[in-house]
Amino acid sequence: MAGTILDKIDSQCRDVIRRHSTNCPVLLGRLAAELGVTIRIARLERRISGQISREDEKYIIRVNRYEVRERQRFTIAHELAHYLLHRHVIDASPRGIRDNVLYRSGAPRIVEYQANRLAAEIIMPRELLIRKLGSNGQRVDEKKTERLAAEFQVSPLAMKMRLETILGI
Repeated sequence: MAGTILDKIDSQCRDVIRRHSTNCPVLLGRLAAELGVTIRIARLERRISGQISREDEKYIIRVNRYEVRERQRFTIAHELAHYLLHRHVIDASPRGIRDNVLYRSGAPRIVEYQANRLAAEIIMPRELLIRKLGSNGQRVDEKKTERLAAEFQVSPLAMKMRLETILGI
């Protein structure tokens, strides 16, 4: 996996992610627990999808309870990505990182871009997705995209974007 966003995180965390990248859907709660991060479904402001903060030496992800499950899952992956890539940003703010519905937190664009890239890799692992595509992976229609989205428990749009990135279509 040389040259991927995974190269930006330490090898122990990479190994944890790889261990959890073999089954579909990726069990984000177990992944977070192994990384030492707590997930809570919370009542957040309407425009806030999620947040990660450090509280009493622990990292806690809060996910908006009013969003659909697929959105919550991507938000968890996005906040885990912040934990893995941007702990210094989380630690520097008393509120941590709060992401709105467009996954914008006020942090520099590169921070959100990196978090989205790693979130996609966490929740739709490249190797697992390629294996699910099979030998005719280049021929992906809307039905196959929707089927894969359901299997990975992400939105069809998230799956479409991931397939475009992986397959270059």
